[in-house]
Amino acid sequence: MHNLIFMKLLLDNIIFSLQNAGGISVVWSEHIKRIVNEGQIDVEFIEYQNNNIFRKEIDLSKEIIKNNTIPVGFERYLNPSCKEFRGIFHSSYYRYIDKPNIINVTTVHDFTYEYFRKGLPKLIHHYQKSNAIKNSQQIICVSENTKKDLLKFNPKVDESLIKVIYNGVDAIFSPLIYNDKKLLAELIPFSSGEFVLYVGDRKGLYKNFNLVVSACKITNQPLVMVGGGGLTKEEHQILIESLGANGFKHLDGINNVQLNMIYNNAFCLLYPSLYEGFGIPILEAQKTGCPVISTNSSSVPEVAGEGAILLNDVSINNIADTLNYIKSNSSMLHTLKKEGFKNAELFSWDKCYNETKDLYGELNEKYF
Repeated sequence: MHNLIFMKLLLDNIIFSLQNAGGISVVWSEHIKRIVNEGQIDVEFIEYQNNNIFRKEIDLSKEIIKNNTIPVGFERYLNPSCKEFRGIFHSSYYRYIDKPNIINVTTVHDFTYEYFRKGLPKLIHHYQKSNAIKNSQQIICVSENTKKDLLKFNPKVDESLIKVIYNGVDAIFSPLIYNDKKLLAELIPFSSGEFVLYVGDRKGLYKNFNLVVSACKITNQPLVMVGGGGLTKEEHQILIESLGANGFKHLDGINNVQLNMIYNNAFCLLYPSLYEGFGIPILEAQKTGCPVISTNSSSVPEVAGEGAILLNDVSINNIADTLNYIKSNSSMLHTLKKEGFKNAELFSWDKCYNETKDLYGELNEKYF
């Protein structure tokens, strides 16, 4: 336990202006909610105008709202200027303050850009991320796999400055005591246990969303997609051709209560991504008792534990075979649910927050 009374903390909420929703927004909002609710730390915030759905849930009484005329698309690449501040600065997205009496903390979520993007966006992102890492006195990685990637792409970084702090999962995700079929029908046109669930981004090729659609076509199962932005005309056409006009449903902007109901009623979560910095939907599904099929790659094994089927062969036919296998194997379904519950208990936002808070305390004692 560290003395936090004299600690000064400045948090950079710029991620809320870069996305209206998304995984990093979830991580950051869960962190600052606990800081505000606990009230132990003297904290201030740098913030810009935003429409982030998670930010709307938080009441901040102390704020520095920067009404800057520079568009946030440019501001995101500029480091804040805080002349008066002395303490710990933690940005939500790869910024730092190069001034005396400021200790920088950077959280690294993944290396998606480095692996899968090309051209100028990749170069700019990597330059900014590497600069933040290089100028930080402490680096937080959300998984051991992300730490490994960090050292691969930034081999000169002192490994002793890196600490792995796992993300959490919202306690709202749990088995339903009463499964209201009417409420389910208001969200989707499919029966409980009938549909395959896909959550998150569909655009990155490494996410393998096309394999999800093709596998559902083979097994003749409807598909429910959550998040990832609206369906494009091309996606809509492919889904109609593969699954039929009544064989899929896309949901965007739903809350966690609704998402919990979807998980509770899904046949399984199909999450065949080849690369994840963490993979929060895996834990959300496990906490509800929803079986998980994912991949044996990147951070997925350390997050999913024994509570998922992890595929080495990520092909259409193997995914379809796995779906058919768990359809006809009740003992496997029971095992997946049991091990999923057990694994998800290892992760929580409270644990994530407490470990981060302890890290702040260590830095405060070391430098101030």
